[in-house]
Amino acid sequence: MEKTQTKMPHIAIVPTPGMGHLIPLIEFAKRLFHQHQFAVTFIIPNNGPPTEAQKSTLASLPASINSIFLPPVTFDDNPEGTKIETIISLTLVRSLPSLRDALKPLVANTSLVSLVVDLFGTDAFDVAKEFNLSPFIFFPSTAMTLSLFLYLPTLDALVTCEYRDLPEPVKIPGCIPIHGKYLLDPAQDRKNEAYKWLLHHSKRFKMAEGIMVNSFMGLEGEAIKALQEAEPGKPPVYPVGPLVKMGSSSSIENDESLKWLDNQPRGSVLFVSFGSGGTLSSAQLKELALGLEMSEQRFLWVVRSPNDEVANATFFGIHSQNEFLKFLPEGFLERTKGRGLVVPSWAPQAQVLSHGSTGGFLSHCGWNSVLESVVNGVPLIAWPLYAEQKMNAVSLTEDIKVALRPKASEKGLIEKQEIARVVKGLMEGEEGKSVRYRMKDLKEAATVVLSENGSSTKALAEVALKWKNKIPN
Repeated sequence: MEKTQTKMPHIAIVPTPGMGHLIPLIEFAKRLFHQHQFAVTFIIPNNGPPTEAQKSTLASLPASINSIFLPPVTFDDNPEGTKIETIISLTLVRSLPSLRDALKPLVANTSLVSLVVDLFGTDAFDVAKEFNLSPFIFFPSTAMTLSLFLYLPTLDALVTCEYRDLPEPVKIPGCIPIHGKYLLDPAQDRKNEAYKWLLHHSKRFKMAEGIMVNSFMGLEGEAIKALQEAEPGKPPVYPVGPLVKMGSSSSIENDESLKWLDNQPRGSVLFVSFGSGGTLSSAQLKELALGLEMSEQRFLWVVRSPNDEVANATFFGIHSQNEFLKFLPEGFLERTKGRGLVVPSWAPQAQVLSHGSTGGFLSHCGWNSVLESVVNGVPLIAWPLYAEQKMNAVSLTEDIKVALRPKASEKGLIEKQEIARVVKGLMEGEEGKSVRYRMKDLKEAATVVLSENGSSTKALAEVALKWKNKIPN
């Protein structure tokens, strides 16, 4: 085994904290191993002990995909209220000495050719250079967000006010114009450290020898075309998506939600989930419950305890199981019994979305969730919470046209009548029909790009070849 490992072309992947970054990188690593016989080592910086989710996900991988957890870094010096992008970036920066130590034996004993980071990992490029490794970015979000990252240094120099105060929408190359208030979270306060980190990374993107983006032409054609136009200092961009976790129900025995779905009519259930990091306020949680009830549609709802401070409260992990029950409207569970199923904090999303009874997905628009929906042809209700999700929601409703979006009231709350209207519209109405047809076309397009001669398969082969050519004979 060791011998083949040394001869196999080898890459190191450094994911920054957050399951939303790790999951697509794992799918990427599996494809690289199965299609191009690469060995992969994940080197994982953390700001606490490894989570169960991280450990179990990595433990299930083929033997040629290894992982190393770096010693956790401390944040005792960080002021209260430090934003998530700052914490993610600092976790990586503070892990650089241990990253260097982890790379030394790999460089000495394997055919290590490249260091791949995600969108907040560019500080690792300095270490890549020391070891003569090709620096690459795997961008786990949309081509639109990548286009903004590459355009941000220009935009930053052009605009003096906050982006949300601009009278005109921002024109990101290759994308539909978007109001400044919908740009990703860290771009909403330019004086905050999180924005400075965003700008820092975006300026370093040009150090990459290539950028792989988890998207494809049929989904974001214009944005990808703009990204692939040659400009001095712009790295080549490879659309390798959709890389998602595929659901086979055989792998999950006795799951309550899947059993329940087995007994529902085909395409009749709305799946409601806000991803691994998303939380609602207690007032919003109540409105959502009442709206689902009012819609009279079947639903499978993954519920978490609300958080009235931030929308990404569970991004780094821990939340208690059944506390949420006390936040649901009185009698809600009894009144919706049989028509709705409420499950605490987790459901096997890939399996739920590939299930024949699932007919719609009310989602926070995290990109992994959106791609899982696309691959399974499930139309969306867009309910963005944090990160770049508001950008994704604009793109999904106005450009790609596979989602309906409920409107918030003046108080900033999405009210039950509005929720009921949109849910009914998606599951039964005319507007639901057109997004359903459009999503069906995208599902077929996704199958084509991932086939043997598909564009995403070819893009990945191009990168693999580039790396193989770096191995000294």
